[in-house]
Amino acid sequence: MELSPSHRLFTTPGAAGWKLTDSDLPALQAFFDANPGYFVAVNGMPPRPDEARQEFEDRPPAGMPFDDAFIIGFHDPTGGLIAMASITSNLLARHVWHIGLFIVATSLHGSGTAPSLYQALEAWLKAQGALWIRLGAVVGNTRAERFWERQGYVEVRRRTGTQLGDSSHAVRVLVKPLGSSGLDDYLGLVARDRPESLLP
Repeated sequence: MELSPSHRLFTTPGAAGWKLTDSDLPALQAFFDANPGYFVAVNGMPPRPDEARQEFEDRPPAGMPFDDAFIIGFHDPTGGLIAMASITSNLLARHVWHIGLFIVATSLHGSGTAPSLYQALEAWLKAQGALWIRLGAVVGNTRAERFWERQGYVEVRRRTGTQLGDSSHAVRVLVKPLGSSGLDDYLGLVARDRPESLLP
């Protein structure tokens, strides 16, 4: 896979994180097709033929302000795509960055690759000004729930009736503070993530 040096964001032992562009969609779709586990477990079906395009164009709904949304691809030294993360910057409040998807190739599960890639991603997000990282973990997707808990994420709210593909789920909203500002500061900024919130 040919990569433009101008799109490289950070490096980690054994991989580098690149901002994907429209020309990377075929490689991203091939990655999804080769690693369908998340989509089957959460959406109840394999990735759609246009899953990469849908993910590439996905944006937060109206009423959830943000600055930018993009996808990071993690490539090994041969240029192969081994993981991806969808990122939204300054979602709901300044300094709140959101991870939508974080998928690592199934063949690398249990190898320590996922924590290594995540730590590099977290360091980069912090360098961009993130004070908190936010994400949603589907209740019952035990591997993902445990992974994020091991990375230091804490549940702040649980949403029910979230439609993902053909399935309806409860979703745990997880947050990790990166600096001296804690969860109380976060919840003071992001009212929709307070436990008592009724917002979707």
